[in-house]
Amino acid sequence: MQIGRFFRRVVRAVVPPLAFLSIAGYFGWNATQGDHGMQAYQQQLGLLEQAKQARTDAQAEQNAWKRRVNGLRENTLDTDILDERARAMLNMANRNDVVIPYDRRDPLF
Repeated sequence: MQIGRFFRRVVRAVVPPLAFLSIAGYFGWNATQGDHGMQAYQQQLGLLEQAKQARTDAQAEQNAWKRRVNGLRENTLDTDILDERARAMLNMANRNDVVIPYDRRDPLF
């Protein structure tokens, strides 16, 4: 019977601290590696920075498009520049325009 008592005494002395240490280890591991741990928090911060950068880029692009659209309003549109760009893009000339042909090898100035 003495071996049985010794075994029970060892079990009572070892099992509760071992159980508490394992529970503390479990919570410690989850605090660093778990879904809501420190590493997940750092990943979320990285995603937040990416989202802020994407928002800044989108706002800059939106402002650029607003400037372009405002440039097309009737009171800010210069008809001479519009006519010049249309002719250049369509490769057309007016009857009153003077066209001087030149060779590719000849300098223009």
